[in-house]
Amino acid sequence: MKNFFASFKRYLQRSDTFLLVLCLISTAYGMVLISSAIRYTGSMRPLYVQIGATVIGLGLYFLFSVVDIDIISTRWRGLTLFGLVLIASLIWLGDARGGNKAWIRFAGIGIQPAEFVKIIFIITMAHLMSRFAERDALSRPLSVVILGALWLVHFGLIIAVSGDTGSALVYLFIFIVMLFAAGIKLYWIAGAAAALALLVPYIWYYLLTDNYRSRILAIFIPSFVDPTGQGVTWQTNLSKAAIATGGMFGQGLYHGTRTQSGSIPFQSSDFIFSVAGEEFGLVGCILVALLLSLIIIRCVRIGLQSRDRLGALCCIGIAAMVAFQTFENIGMCIGVAPVIGLTLPFFSYGGSSIVTLYAAMGIVSGIRMKPRPVMFLR
Repeated sequence: MKNFFASFKRYLQRSDTFLLVLCLISTAYGMVLISSAIRYTGSMRPLYVQIGATVIGLGLYFLFSVVDIDIISTRWRGLTLFGLVLIASLIWLGDARGGNKAWIRFAGIGIQPAEFVKIIFIITMAHLMSRFAERDALSRPLSVVILGALWLVHFGLIIAVSGDTGSALVYLFIFIVMLFAAGIKLYWIAGAAAALALLVPYIWYYLLTDNYRSRILAIFIPSFVDPTGQGVTWQTNLSKAAIATGGMFGQGLYHGTRTQSGSIPFQSSDFIFSVAGEEFGLVGCILVALLLSLIIIRCVRIGLQSRDRLGALCCIGIAAMVAFQTFENIGMCIGVAPVIGLTLPFFSYGGSSIVTLYAAMGIVSGIRMKPRPVMFLR
């Protein structure tokens, strides 16, 4: 027992305890918000699921912080194949409840494959980008084609199988940020942006549904798209009203008018930020943003101090994942981003999300535990 505590003490000294504390505080705060959002139902089951998922996530945090990410990354082919098969399994096993076919449900438990595969995608991209960069081949056409094809397979499969545009866009943002961090020549990014600009009319008229077009337009001309406020802007309007009534310090825990009436759909998941605004006010919202900003900054900082390019890119990819979901979720709650069903990291109800996030943070902590290169020690 004495040896165990001594080993655990050494582990805490080497690992990123500050990052873990930030994640735990965010999760605890999120559980308080979830308990308020579901209180009107009389059932605390979602809260118990969140607690159980957090326990599993912590186990994965400690596991991923001690495994060698370099060894795992060399198995990228098998991991990628496994991830794609997992997403493709939604064709047969997917459950369409919640707006899209993104879940596999059994025994009352929902699993979202696209969440777990994010980690595989980040590790795979970090491995390939670091290998190409080491050979000064990152910007060569063949390398760009390989990387682009891998991203496109993930993106296209998620859209085709589940219709989960929100998750697919997270993969896109991760891919772009990691490419930029890896050092790809800017003419590739400029060329991709120009190609996308040319494709916008086609995407707008032929790929996007009327519902998605309305959601995007509602950001800029809400009164024209939804003059009654009961259409595509309905959820956002309720969320904005809840946040506005919170004022500086809020109406108090379990006393939010809209929260306790259950009038905002998906408030424990997609619109959890509105609970913070209504019941804890501006102060509560700032605390949410501050905690997530610190987590993102911490991931980036550890990446910049990593001993190798692989570790740095993994950290940057994970930071990009958390950043995009944070900005998009808060944005759709306050009406400056379209509603696409993304959870707020560490705060929203969602077992798959919380398990994935803690596993990702374990990878970041494990990268920090590796010795720094001589150039940083100097």
